[in-house]
Amino acid sequence: MSVELDVFVGNTTIMDEEVYQLWLDGYTVTDAVKVRMEGGVLDECEANADVVLSDTMDQYRTFHMCERLLHSPAKLANQLLYQITPHRQTILIERYYAFDDGFVREVLGKKLSKGTKKDLDDISAKTGVTLKSCRRQFDNFKRVFKVVEELKGPLVENIRHHFLLSDKLAKDYAAIVFFANNRFETGKRKLQYLTFQDFAFCAGQLINNWTVGAVAGPDSFVDNMVEDMDVDLDKEFLQELKELKILITDKDLLDQHKSLVCTALRGKTKTFNEMEANFKNLSRGLVNIAAKLTNTKDVRDFFIDLVEKFIEPCRSDRWTAADMKLYLTHYTNSVHILDTFKHQIVWDRYMGVIKSCIFKMYHD
Repeated sequence: MSVELDVFVGNTTIMDEEVYQLWLDGYTVTDAVKVRMEGGVLDECEANADVVLSDTMDQYRTFHMCERLLHSPAKLANQLLYQITPHRQTILIERYYAFDDGFVREVLGKKLSKGTKKDLDDISAKTGVTLKSCRRQFDNFKRVFKVVEELKGPLVENIRHHFLLSDKLAKDYAAIVFFANNRFETGKRKLQYLTFQDFAFCAGQLINNWTVGAVAGPDSFVDNMVEDMDVDLDKEFLQELKELKILITDKDLLDQHKSLVCTALRGKTKTFNEMEANFKNLSRGLVNIAAKLTNTKDVRDFFIDLVEKFIEPCRSDRWTAADMKLYLTHYTNSVHILDTFKHQIVWDRYMGVIKSCIFKMYHD
């Protein structure tokens, strides 16, 4: 009895994006097959369950073998074992390094160490992200941190270049690295309303304005080869922030500042009385945050201090986001009219970031 077979031979590596996502999400082969069948793969491909199982197992093996290349994405483009188109390579890399916002929110600011990794079981249960996926994401964070830790130059560019990530994902990883390096507190109950993207935005502001690289400029990375310019806060700037205390310790300056701000605000907001009554307390809160940033612990508490000393008092007085923007704009700009205040550049550098972060963090 003769049997006719149609055979096609090729060397292009076939990868189903849906199966790849199931693998990334930590599904077992059995669970992945179930999801595919429930999604109608049998009707689409006119196949039976055994074929779907075989195909899923084959693709899982391929992904597993490719994983070591994904740890160093540049190797994926230079290897000859798997014939993968550049477009497909980009998809594989981008999805492999993608992460769940719920998961990263739980580890943001924590040390990327074995101690944190031991907590992944609890984080998986809390977030609903599979343990396997949690481990992949955590290992990715740790891998990127270790690589860029030893590199000189702009943080985002280093991540984008070495891991071939999109600009958006590279910036998100820069935020994760920056938070892990400075150990910012993000887990306190009062900060739970803030999302990862809220923190990532603030990280971008801090990196672009308060680090050594922010002042030195891109050319200095090459000229001076200074390490960690985008990761560490500018210690000289943090020392200079202590000079801002004169705004609250000098009674005449404090009164002048209040008078200028209140004159500008009068008649423009329904919460003017509250703004006027709380001006000195709010100003002391913001200036004291600045003056204490030379201490490592106070750097870690930066976001909790912003919430406790400024955002919560304003929220309790029912300020709208528009009220907040109006107040901080006049609060910042009016300092330039104070003749005896001589630290305008430091003030603008500080308040530029503070305003942007508060606007992002204030959910009215």
